[in-house]
Amino acid sequence: MRLFFALAACSMLACAASAPSTDASAQGDAGTPDSGLVVDAGVPLDAGTAMDSGVATDAGGPATRSAKRGIAYDFASTADLAVVSAGVSWWYDWGSTPNPALPSTAAADASMEFVPMLWNGNFTASTVQAWLAAHPSVHWLLVMNEPNLTGQSNLTPQAAAALWPRYEAVATAANVKLVGPQITWGTMPGYQDPVVWLDAFYAAYRTANGGRDPRIDALGFHWYDYGLSGQLDRLAKYGKPFWVTEFSNWHSQNDGAQIDTLAKQKAQLTELVAVCEGRADVLRYAWFTGRISPDPHFDALLGAQGQTTELGSLYLSLPH
Repeated sequence: MRLFFALAACSMLACAASAPSTDASAQGDAGTPDSGLVVDAGVPLDAGTAMDSGVATDAGGPATRSAKRGIAYDFASTADLAVVSAGVSWWYDWGSTPNPALPSTAAADASMEFVPMLWNGNFTASTVQAWLAAHPSVHWLLVMNEPNLTGQSNLTPQAAAALWPRYEAVATAANVKLVGPQITWGTMPGYQDPVVWLDAFYAAYRTANGGRDPRIDALGFHWYDYGLSGQLDRLAKYGKPFWVTEFSNWHSQNDGAQIDTLAKQKAQLTELVAVCEGRADVLRYAWFTGRISPDPHFDALLGAQGQTTELGSLYLSLPH
């Protein structure tokens, strides 16, 4: 069953008030997202290793688009893929395969890359490896979605450390790189802070694996507030490049910095993209999301079928 995460993927906002912000005027959002939100699909690198987004810039696609730029969205329409392909190089949908409504040639037809995800431990390695073998142009595998969020993959550091060798085995067999965990500020008692969770994860993995560090080729991160660069700086201690696999600004605290108009979200989109494009340690990034209803945070990049919103047109056109 395909997973949709319009609310759950962003439930980190419930505890974001505890997250440090690099903007003194913008503490984390204390509000909880509207439970009515639904996504509508129908309408190891070391610190010194050269960083490569893994997206071929020629690939038959537009020469002017960013190799880093992606969308976190369950695309089910070739018309939607076609319209975003002018400025977006890749997408993922929180699942291990593209939406079955898409033809098997959808990624190639749009000159885009689909990146699969193993959301938790509920996967069959042989099935994943067979899909990857049939799609040799895929070089990355996203794993473990928001483990310190109790409404998401909900894995303690110890449980995650026990699961991680299964990811490593798939990556080795398929010759792909691992991106994960997709960490954020969470809701798990004692592990709301992503650094606290990751420190405990590393310690548990080393204990169980003879002192060896887990294989992590890039670290995933999700963020829905001000201060993205400061958050990434906190995670730089692990010596890994980043994929920012969900981002937007959902700041709604009534403090004068709330994002309550399209104009404000457009300004945030522009700033956040500039951060991701400007940092050499950010290999890729994916805006959340394509089409969403209702859209209280002005996130949607897609409007009618095969058409971008005003925000979507801006996302495609931003410099890189």
